[in-house]
Amino acid sequence: MLSTLFTVLPVFGLILAGWAARRFGALGPTALREINRFVVYLALPVLMFDVIAGAGLEEIWQPGFILAYSTGCFVVFFITLFIRVWQKVKLADAAVDGLSSSYSNTAYMGFPLMLAVYGQPGLMPAVIASVITITVIFCIGLIIIESALQAEGSPLKIARVTTVKLFTNPLFIAPALGTVFLLAGISVPAPAQSFIDLLGAAASPCALVAIGLFFADAGAKEDAAPVRIIDITWLTGLKLFAQPLITWIVAGPILNLPPFLLHSAVFIAAMPTGTGPFMLAEFYERNARIPGQVVLISTVVSVVTLTLYLRLFMGA
Repeated sequence: MLSTLFTVLPVFGLILAGWAARRFGALGPTALREINRFVVYLALPVLMFDVIAGAGLEEIWQPGFILAYSTGCFVVFFITLFIRVWQKVKLADAAVDGLSSSYSNTAYMGFPLMLAVYGQPGLMPAVIASVITITVIFCIGLIIIESALQAEGSPLKIARVTTVKLFTNPLFIAPALGTVFLLAGISVPAPAQSFIDLLGAAASPCALVAIGLFFADAGAKEDAAPVRIIDITWLTGLKLFAQPLITWIVAGPILNLPPFLLHSAVFIAAMPTGTGPFMLAEFYERNARIPGQVVLISTVVSVVTLTLYLRLFMGA
């Protein structure tokens, strides 16, 4: 349990650093907006490009793992989307909540924990899950949000405006460009790769600091958007319990994957929510308190759930 705890402690440390910097005046009232724009326009797109362009086709082509992990992501995402729309939540907000319940923290927790459990071979499932999470599921959420925000005009006009916005959005351009590099077998030159490594590494820590800034500002605002505890609870439950259960059903009883791929898929599916949904909510001016609190609570609870899974099923 200590190894899991030591892995997640920096997550809380960065959130606390952002909160303290804002509350004690080290960062001003525009810090959240500017850090968020830095992540969305620079750091996160570079990270998305790097995850795809840096992967080898033979490394990521694991059809059984891809199917099992993707099924868990998509089923939970669309269940959440359906529930939130049924609850009369706006579609853009529902898409953010869908990501909150299905977007695993593959980068900040998945890589170090898989490396700790399996060594170097454990990085392969983490790379595949990162490609699916950071690009595919993220871009689906992005498409739904952009479509939902185009409220006026004919369906053809809405589709045209949405397409233009997507193809000029760095969060869509980056994975598309990374796919071109991957399929064409193009290697990134060493100086450019160093630049990518430095900038991409800033995405997760800056996003976590931004969450701290957000909570510092939200706590000082009397008109902050209300959040129901029940919503945070069931979204966290879907992320930490339903998603890994669905992944296990597909990977185990249905596909009968080897133990390494089966447990890797389930373990990564059981990771807490990453910062991507929060960044989208802030960027599109949706209710960011929900994804922010799901990140916090799911991370806390996952210290117990991930440790139990490691002990009971992975022999760690």
